[in-house]
Amino acid sequence: MTRPDVAILMGTYEGPEFFGRQLESIIAQTVTGWKLWISDDSSSTVMRDALRDYAGALSGRVQCDAGPKGGFVANFLHLACRADIDARYFAFADQDDIWDADKLERALAWLETVPESVPALYCGRVRLVDRDGRELGLSPLFARPPAFRNALVQSIAGGNTMVFNAAARRLLMKAGADVDVAVHDWWIYLVVSGCGGVVRYDACPSLSYRQHEGNVIGGNFTWGAMASRVLRALGGGQQKWHDGNLRALARLSDSLTPDSRACLSAFEEGRGRWLVPRVMGFLRAGVYRQTWRGSLSLFALALLGRL
Repeated sequence: MTRPDVAILMGTYEGPEFFGRQLESIIAQTVTGWKLWISDDSSSTVMRDALRDYAGALSGRVQCDAGPKGGFVANFLHLACRADIDARYFAFADQDDIWDADKLERALAWLETVPESVPALYCGRVRLVDRDGRELGLSPLFARPPAFRNALVQSIAGGNTMVFNAAARRLLMKAGADVDVAVHDWWIYLVVSGCGGVVRYDACPSLSYRQHEGNVIGGNFTWGAMASRVLRALGGGQQKWHDGNLRALARLSDSLTPDSRACLSAFEEGRGRWLVPRVMGFLRAGVYRQTWRGSLSLFALALLGRL
């Protein structure tokens, strides 16, 4: 193919059990101008062998290469920053989901309203299904506006929902594939919202997110998962994530908007102070999470010095 409209970036790792169904849902997209790049972190050729069954349908539209073997975040950012991959738009994809036929079409319908020079990110909710495809419910609905003040303390959507334009991709490349960030989806939300871009959160799901024991990161919506997150945050895990994100943002300091720099400065200053100045810095930064429970937990972590 010549330069495709959409470069689909799929990071894979072992376990091809659900791989075929995902490929079928990509092949069935109403947007036909796509090419699929796969970065396979498997220790064997099992994923590449699974592609052979779809050789005819994917003829000339897929390229599969060995991944960097540095974990799933490094795998996706390696793909996003590859200079030899060129397209108007870029879409992250997991190996075990099921895309609705109009997933790309809906994303592009909004992205094409944004000037090419403006970084733009489309993301949204997901439909949760079990390993057999039975629906379990929807991911939480977030109603507050996407913004850098939210992105500093929360990731609002999974990478599997994300489609972004070339301007956003250039920012990822500028920061580099080797940034030490918590997760790739949170990172691109930070980058686009902080560097003068626009973010669209779609409340209507466009994919089925399969929950099974092989997930690297699951839906994180069960009581057990939420309890695990609380314990991790109290143990300093959230603090370490912020440390990595803030170091990575320093690489883009000249691309951040003045408002983002002011927010970031207040947030960073507050993190390093004792109780009262810490809380004041947190309030001055104006950071927020999407729900009142999340905002309450955020304030509690600020009081405890765990942000």
